[in-house]
Amino acid sequence: MTVAPKILLADHLKTLKLPTFLREYDKLARQCSAEGLDHVQFLARLVELELIDRERRMIERRIKAAKFPATKSLDSFDFKAIPKLNKMQVLELARCNWIDRRENVIALGPSGTGKTHVALGLGLAACQKGLTVSFTTAATLVNEMMEARDERRLLRLQRQLAGVKLLVIDELGFVPLSKTGAELLFELISQRYERGSTMITSNMPKLSHGC
Repeated sequence: MTVAPKILLADHLKTLKLPTFLREYDKLARQCSAEGLDHVQFLARLVELELIDRERRMIERRIKAAKFPATKSLDSFDFKAIPKLNKMQVLELARCNWIDRRENVIALGPSGTGKTHVALGLGLAACQKGLTVSFTTAATLVNEMMEARDERRLLRLQRQLAGVKLLVIDELGFVPLSKTGAELLFELISQRYERGSTMITSNMPKLSHGC
């Protein structure tokens, strides 16, 4: 291919937002030629690479939007260290069917029992399955809502949070909430009822799952 067509092709691929096509087509064309593959097989491979890369970028965007304090998967969770935790139940939750059903999860237990790690792992699994996630602590969320109320943008924030497929509220009860803060939090959870799933972690001695 001469220089001019290459420049034109690169411009078209940028316009069409096909960065993997642009990055891989030349190398892949040589590979397919060496393997004796035809143009249809070449395009099929190229399209597959684009789709895989696009899905990876979308997952990365969802993870960034979730605002996880750390990216932790359930693969790195030491279930043996907390034998009372139902591993099969947690792994079932990681399939995210409960989010599709708009059910809720409450993780209760004392500090050091892995509640936040499990919440992060379930949030990450949801992102990987194409679901929108928002992760926050109860204290941070309440502060944000109170600031939004004072600045007359509470309704907009409530709508934004109500539209998230999974809202994870970590450390409920870790910091005492004011009466107003508790009311705002309860209102938000009520708004999300049957619209999206909410996971709450709190410092109490039992892990439970319910709707």
